[in-house]
Amino acid sequence: MNSKDKNSGVSLIEVLVTVLILATSLLAIAALQTRSLDYNHSAYLRSQANIIAYDMLDQMRINSPVTGAVVEPGESDRAAMVASLPGGVANVDCDGRVCTVTITWAEQDGLNEGGESSTFTYTTRI
Repeated sequence: MNSKDKNSGVSLIEVLVTVLILATSLLAIAALQTRSLDYNHSAYLRSQANIIAYDMLDQMRINSPVTGAVVEPGESDRAAMVASLPGGVANVDCDGRVCTVTITWAEQDGLNEGGESSTFTYTTRI
């Protein structure tokens, strides 16, 4: 047996293929991490909208007498409450003592700066 056959090492092609597979895997992991952050931020905004809607309805319950008309928050109050949401807008629609709070905001993800709008709607009796 020739000593040259025993000592043969890894060829440059094999190293190149390994580096290519490793680079592709690392790019996939980075893309997965980016999407994970986007989804986490979206969930955070939904939680904020939920908290704002409940807070708005609680304030309406406190300010409205049991037998009287429902007192809706003013435009400036609604704008102040949704200020933490990007492009947040709050609408209140009451039919008798049944009120619906609709909060709309702009989703902002890493791929699309404007994003699309999301809406959270909550209906309850005051």
